[in-house]
Amino acid sequence: MVNHYAPWRYVLLILIIVMGAVYATPNLYGEDPALQISHRVKLIDQGELNNIRSLLETEGVDYRSIELSGNNLLVRFDSEDTQLKAAIQVREALHAGDTRYGIALNLAPATPDWLRSLNALPMYLGLDLRGGVHFLMEVDMDSAIEKSLARASGELRSFMREEKIRYKAVQATKTKINVRFGSVDTRDAARLLLEDEYRDYEFTDRDGSDSWFIDISYNATALEEERRSAIEQNISTLKNRVNELGVAEPVIQRQGDERVVVQLPGVQDTVEAKRILGATATLEFRLVHGSFAEWSAAQASGKAPIGTRLYKESDGNPVLLKRNIIVSGDQIVGAASGIDQQSGTPDVTITMNAKGADRMAKVTRDNIGKPMGVVFIEDKFEFRDVDGVKKRVRTTESEVINVATIRDQLSKRFHITGLDSTREARDLALLLRAGALRAPMVIVEERTVGPSLGQENIDRGFLSVMVGFVLVLVFMAVYYKVFGLVANIALSLNLVLMVAILSLFQATLTLPGIAGIVLTVGMAVDANVLIFERIREELRVGNSPQAAIFAGYEKAFGTIADANITTFIAAIVLFGFGTGPIQGFAVTLMIGIASSMFTAIFGTRAIINLIYGRKQITRLAI
Repeated sequence: MVNHYAPWRYVLLILIIVMGAVYATPNLYGEDPALQISHRVKLIDQGELNNIRSLLETEGVDYRSIELSGNNLLVRFDSEDTQLKAAIQVREALHAGDTRYGIALNLAPATPDWLRSLNALPMYLGLDLRGGVHFLMEVDMDSAIEKSLARASGELRSFMREEKIRYKAVQATKTKINVRFGSVDTRDAARLLLEDEYRDYEFTDRDGSDSWFIDISYNATALEEERRSAIEQNISTLKNRVNELGVAEPVIQRQGDERVVVQLPGVQDTVEAKRILGATATLEFRLVHGSFAEWSAAQASGKAPIGTRLYKESDGNPVLLKRNIIVSGDQIVGAASGIDQQSGTPDVTITMNAKGADRMAKVTRDNIGKPMGVVFIEDKFEFRDVDGVKKRVRTTESEVINVATIRDQLSKRFHITGLDSTREARDLALLLRAGALRAPMVIVEERTVGPSLGQENIDRGFLSVMVGFVLVLVFMAVYYKVFGLVANIALSLNLVLMVAILSLFQATLTLPGIAGIVLTVGMAVDANVLIFERIREELRVGNSPQAAIFAGYEKAFGTIADANITTFIAAIVLFGFGTGPIQGFAVTLMIGIASSMFTAIFGTRAIINLIYGRKQITRLAI
């Protein structure tokens, strides 16, 4: 029978409507001022939660809720004034005992628990709507090359010792490595072996009064690769760091050869954001030198033996480590805590890239049974007055976070043992997974988008959607009567489905995205206009109302599909070749096209079939 749908189609339509309503609803609840508490090394647990709760209650700070969220602690408040008061109290209390705590002001979705249990969350708002901070960060490429050459100098020493090459000294500078030899014959023989082994370098001979040198530097291709690798590693690490701030959908992208743009929607505490992003952390694995007695003697005298450096552990105890770096944190690609099957003690499994694995295998093969230290190094930039001029000065803080014994030759995957507890193992794995910046970064530009501007943009965008929506509703109801009202119902459902899909996929809505929604609202009725005009034509040529409805939907479908497919292709091109704002417009346009095709054809026909199907009718209200 024409103009009749099977029951399962109505069940499907109702199910989609209910799901759309559920996943669109979280956007009605807004956000709560919140405090995000994290730690640079360890995981926040129930004990920390209880401590923060006691602190807030003691200080008389009212909070709405307190909960563990991933690796962080989230405290919600009723007002920004209470949020600021709590931030001061918590920062003073926690930083008094451990400065590695991160306390960030944020905005957290106020979605009810029952919706969050269904994974129904509001869509994210971009920087232009929600407010937040925009940073332009510059990578210190000179430092990246300097560190890379320092690592390479250690590899050169090991290679020459293995090949029985007699050299006097190897010294790494900011731009090259100097290798000194005692005779010209030794230098020439060494150069042949080095050129064959290290093809990414340029080798230049240089003669001194009683020494002969080889100056080693990166060739143009290798130098460009080091620069590209440095900025890509830094972008990857910045994404991990931003997680400490609990930022939803941050924008972190490369700009030019040495700069990175970081946008953090919803972040209120710019000082905390700058601290986390601006700090430059790395890890180094070094062999341990001597015993505790020698460490204490070095600390007392303030002098370390030749070939070693004096470090301190987190508890202040001294440790002597050898100067040569085995591998550094930028060569680690994975870390996981667990239990060693042989000893039953906590351990951490490390996964390294090919270059780091090769270096680790060579060093540990000759040092089984000896201890190895893991050093956490953090570079910080600050501006100081130097001769009356403000200059950017870099300071470095180092700390030994772990000393473990080498049990076997290590390679791509190996275990770190000697840990005191499963928590220590978990904390170390967390730190290693967070990654290390390949080179220091400094914030060269900072812009803050206030929440008032964001709210103004939201209000204007919402008003534009509503005005366009209402005008379309009025036109359709007046011009197409009952069929127009059906189209209006489908249009309303289309808007709900768009919001639901954006929320379900946790897309970021920006001003261009709102423009895409407004455009889609106007385009959504195009399909119904084509269908309704086709029904009118069928009625004018004398077809019955039932036949006209059937022909209108069947014959208009091809035209509707062609028009929407071409627009969808254009949206795909915009998404593929555009950047952030353009991609936001393209995403909402694609979602709007898909949902409008569903509601305008399937949805309206289902309602029309309910109204006119299986009935003997002589005229249509169209």
